[in-house]
Amino acid sequence: MKQKNPWHRQLTVIIAFFFVVGIIALVTTAVVQNKPLPKNNKYGIVLDAGSSHTSLYIYEWPAEKQNDTGVVQQLHVCHVKGPGISSYAMDPEKAGRSLQDCMDEAKRIVPERRHKETPVSLGATAGMRLLKLQNPEDSEKVLSSVEKTLSSSPFEFQGARIITGQDEGAYGWITVNYLMGNFKQGSGWLNLWPKPETTETLGALDLGGASTQITFVPKGEIESLESSLYFQLYGNKYSVYTHSFLCYGKDQALKITLAKQLQGHVPDSLEDPCFNPGFIKNMSVHSIYSSPCTAGERNPSSTQGGFRLNGTGNAQQCHEKVKQIFNLTHCPSSSCSFNGVYQPQLQGNFGAFSAYYFVMAFLNLTTSERPVTLVEAKEKLREFCSTPWQTLKENFPNVKEKYLGEYCFSGTYILTLLETGYKFSPENWNTIRFIKKIGDSDAGWTLGYMLNLTNMIPSEAPYSPPLPHAGYVSLMVIFSLLLMGLLVTGWLCFGKTTCTSQKEAV
Repeated sequence: MKQKNPWHRQLTVIIAFFFVVGIIALVTTAVVQNKPLPKNNKYGIVLDAGSSHTSLYIYEWPAEKQNDTGVVQQLHVCHVKGPGISSYAMDPEKAGRSLQDCMDEAKRIVPERRHKETPVSLGATAGMRLLKLQNPEDSEKVLSSVEKTLSSSPFEFQGARIITGQDEGAYGWITVNYLMGNFKQGSGWLNLWPKPETTETLGALDLGGASTQITFVPKGEIESLESSLYFQLYGNKYSVYTHSFLCYGKDQALKITLAKQLQGHVPDSLEDPCFNPGFIKNMSVHSIYSSPCTAGERNPSSTQGGFRLNGTGNAQQCHEKVKQIFNLTHCPSSSCSFNGVYQPQLQGNFGAFSAYYFVMAFLNLTTSERPVTLVEAKEKLREFCSTPWQTLKENFPNVKEKYLGEYCFSGTYILTLLETGYKFSPENWNTIRFIKKIGDSDAGWTLGYMLNLTNMIPSEAPYSPPLPHAGYVSLMVIFSLLLMGLLVTGWLCFGKTTCTSQKEAV
């Protein structure tokens, strides 16, 4: 007969107890160790000095994750009162003073302890580009006034400059794709498997008051070096087509369209199909011909006086008038958009923002539950343009008449620019999404501009652990449960064997 070992079972229970306690401690340590750090954000400020207005954007991001994709978010936006800074050419000091209220607002929003390390910069777009063409000295005075105001703030001033149209297009493309997470570096399981192909990017369509930009990654080679940019972001290489059309923002396009209708002479009145029936506005000739964009249509003997603009509200006739500002007869490359400018075949989906969104949203032509087709958009625009002016004012009493009166033209111009200019068709129309925000951040060039200035998008992929925090904890829990299962199984088997031996002994 085999003797019993009463201490054996007790020892097994003690070992099992400490094993379970150890596993629990291991899991607890892993959770605490990997717990996200307390909020410790950094901030950046960018002012978008457009042709018609200026906006100040404040961005924030976790200080310990500034190289991760998609972590920079828009915290606040402040719209500067008054017109764009280029409008202060006759009184430059007002340009800087106009920014003060928004800068004061920024000081209240950004924590004081972060003021000195928060970069602030201003990028001026097409309005200032036109002013520089017209009068370089005036543009320098306006920028000096702006620099004076921004440099006197407690933030880290990084300059006020006029950005090129190409840069504006590129920064807009970076912004929308950064916010969509399209630059995020993919990797295989524990980096053992090959990395997947680069995520398809979103094309960017930007429309302002004085210029418009189109930017996308085409399929083949880009023929024009002037319209190509090369990026290496997060270890991925991108060959990007981008072009900016100065004078083809919606405000300048309206001036060109009116100038072509005047044909160098000033009538007492002008019947215009791009304004609603019953719309009447007294216009000065100077307001049209004062822009460099209409210099080619100007008649030196007819730059004074005024005329009365009478709306007739015919979308089809308006479309024909707008088409006249696009030169479609000359193309020195394999394919062109308009004015002889090279453009490769459209590729992928596009995000259309800024004035594209605001005009199309007002006309109820933005993407909804069911995308609006090009044919439907034209029909809705026809109905809107034919609505009597008085009825329109009654239907939209809270919209300023200046903007309300131009929606027929702006909507027609957008459809014409996209279809006739950029060569979108009924077949690929639904690749366009009219967007205002991505998440909580406005779509536009400012975020891309700040990311570039602060070098927050590395050319090479930043280091990241093979597993995210949640995945790591999940695996630890699974392994712990497996170990406990093995322990219980072993204990049961051991116990069964002991009982069998005891029975045999008896």
